[in-house]
Amino acid sequence: MPADTGHTVPNDELIRFTNVTKRFGDNTVLDDLCFSVRPGKHVTLIGPSGSGKTTILRLLMTLTMPDSGTIDVDGGRLFPADERQRREVRKRIGMVFQQFNLFPNMTVLRNITEAPVRVLGLSGDEAEERARGLLDLVGLADRAGARPSQLSGGQQQRVAIARALAMRPRVLLLDEVTSALDPELVAGVLDVLRDIARTTDITMLCVTHEMNFARDISDEVLMFDAGKVIESGPPEKMFSEPENARTREFLGAVL
Repeated sequence: MPADTGHTVPNDELIRFTNVTKRFGDNTVLDDLCFSVRPGKHVTLIGPSGSGKTTILRLLMTLTMPDSGTIDVDGGRLFPADERQRREVRKRIGMVFQQFNLFPNMTVLRNITEAPVRVLGLSGDEAEERARGLLDLVGLADRAGARPSQLSGGQQQRVAIARALAMRPRVLLLDEVTSALDPELVAGVLDVLRDIARTTDITMLCVTHEMNFARDISDEVLMFDAGKVIESGPPEKMFSEPENARTREFLGAVL
């Protein structure tokens, strides 16, 4: 159950940023940012490096704190909130990072079962059944007993995706998940994510420079510049007929 926070968030919003500002020293990374994401939608954040995209994901994972504003996720307040409340909200959020961050001393299977057992309280059998189903989903059913060092980078990233999904999050955050991969491994990981987007109702918030992938999976694309959303819309409009000159300039450089 969502924490009782004494406030209401519209039912059609799973994520809401309200007047969020984040600074690093004299650098304002997010500038009075407001945006929301509806349940089940796939939203991609695009824009130049340093425009605030990854900071949004780090705020949702509570890896950093905003200087001002409020962040709500799935009916619970993430900021401002006490640590217990933040932990409860965080259980509904999964993230796949640029680096795989797998535990090298654990098998693939245990990498996926560890958090559901420790955090969600699942039994070992329940967690293993869930993990094996997810390994089948990401095409690695035969590698459950392998160690991360025995896998390619693309395989490790697919394990990381399965690990995030094992927590049954309402929201899946994807932070440049192919940027650390060799080019020939990128397509396999993106295909897995396309399957997840097509076959599940999970809400996805994605930062990527893979524009064809963004076009394929997104319900909405947000263009960031200098810590603000300067344009948003469905991918067919954003990639074909952007209205903002900065958006046209950015897409002209990356497409």
